[in-house]
Amino acid sequence: MTGDALDSLLRGTFADPDGGPALTVPTRSVVIADTLAGDEAELVAGLHLGRKLALVGDDNTRRVLGARVSSALAPIAQVTEIPLPGRPHADQETAEAIRRDSAGCDALIAVGSGTINDLCKYGAAQDGKPYAVFATAPSMNGYTSVNAAITIDGHKKSLPAVAAAGVFLDLEVLSQAPPRLIRSGLGDSLCRPTAQVDWLLAHLLLDRPYREAPFALLAADEPALFESVEALMQGDLEAMRRLARTLVLSGFGMTVCGGSHPASQGEHLISHIIEMMPPAGCPEAFHGEQIGVTTLTMARLQERMLAEGPPRLRASAPAEAAVKAHFGAELGAACWREFAGKRLDEKAAERLNARLAARWDEIRARLAAVMRPSAELEAVLRKAGAPTTPEVLGWPAAFYREAVRHAREIRDRYTFLDLAGDSGLLDRPDIL
Repeated sequence: MTGDALDSLLRGTFADPDGGPALTVPTRSVVIADTLAGDEAELVAGLHLGRKLALVGDDNTRRVLGARVSSALAPIAQVTEIPLPGRPHADQETAEAIRRDSAGCDALIAVGSGTINDLCKYGAAQDGKPYAVFATAPSMNGYTSVNAAITIDGHKKSLPAVAAAGVFLDLEVLSQAPPRLIRSGLGDSLCRPTAQVDWLLAHLLLDRPYREAPFALLAADEPALFESVEALMQGDLEAMRRLARTLVLSGFGMTVCGGSHPASQGEHLISHIIEMMPPAGCPEAFHGEQIGVTTLTMARLQERMLAEGPPRLRASAPAEAAVKAHFGAELGAACWREFAGKRLDEKAAERLNARLAARWDEIRARLAAVMRPSAELEAVLRKAGAPTTPEVLGWPAAFYREAVRHAREIRDRYTFLDLAGDSGLLDRPDIL
C-alpha cells in the first residue's frame, strides 16, 4: 500500500485490506499544521455550517485557543460562547446543558480535547446538527470517531455520535499542552496492540466480526511515533505531527468500523470500571494515563496466556446476583445486561474448549503476529515519563486486582479478560 494514509482516506482512495470499495469517512476536512493562526475563519467557512455557531469550551481551552477562534469567527458568523464551568465531565447532564444553550444555533464548534469533544459530538448527534473541533491537546483519539464516551446514571457507555465535519490541529498549540495531556495521547495510542489482539481473539474463537482496515491505517505512523517519544516530550513539532496523525487515524479506524472495537478492548474495560467505581481519595487521572497502565496489564496477561497451552474454560462464575451485589442494584442491572450476552454455560464452555484444543497453535500464531512485547510498550511510556504502574495513579494493589477481575462484567466485548476469567487465571494471586 503506497501513499499517505490520511490523505488517501480523505480523498476516498485508501484501498480496503478487507476487500470491497476504497474506504471513505464522513469528515470533510482534517488540517494538521504548524500553526493555524489567521486561518480559523477560512477553515470553518469552508465547512458551510451555518451563520449561528455555538463555541463550546472551558476556562482553560478558552485561554489557550478559544478566545482566538471566537475573535476569528466573529466576522463570518454569530458566535454564542458556551463556557463550561470548572473541569467538565462527559456526562448526560452536561450534554443536555450544552444542547439547551445551543438550541438556536446551526452548529457546534468544540474547542478542547476529550471531554469537550465528546460532549459536542454527542449533543450534536442528538439534535441533528453538524459540529467541528479545534483541538487544544493531543490527549486522545476521539477527534475523528463517531462514538462518544458518556456517563449515564454512573455507567460509562460508548454512544453513537456525529462525525466532525472538520478537525483542526495546530501543532504549536498541541506542543504547549501540559505534559500530562501529551503523555495521555501517547497512552491512548499505546493500546493498539492489546486492542487488536483482544478483537482478533473474539473473531478467531467466537466468529465475531473483525477488520484489518483500522490497523492498516496506522501501519506507517505508529512505529514512527514510538521511536520519537523523547523528541515529542521536548516539543518537537514533527514528533507532535506523528502523534496527531496517529490519534486522527485511530479515530478514523473506529469510524470505518462503526464502533470503538479497534481501539477499545480489555484495557479500556479496566479503565472504565475504575472511573465508574474509583477508590476513595484517589486523585483524578487523565484517560490516556490510565490506558497506558491498563494496556501494560493486558499486554502481560496476553503474553502469559499465549506462552502456555490452550486454556481450559469452565462456565462463567459471575451470576446475576453477584454482579448486582458488586456494582449495586441499578448499575449492576445494566452491567448484567451487557455481561449476560457473553457469559458461558457448561455447554458453551465445552464447545470453546474443543475449538481451543483444535486451533490453539493457529490462534496463538495469528495473535502473536500483531502483538508488541509488553517490555517495549513499557519502555515507550518510561521514555515519556508517563505512569507505568497502578500505584503511581493512586490505585492500591488490592483495589486494582479487583478492578481487573470485574472489568469484563461491564461490557459485552469478549477479551483476554474473559478467557482468563473463565479459565480461573484471574483468581490467581500472581496474575498481575
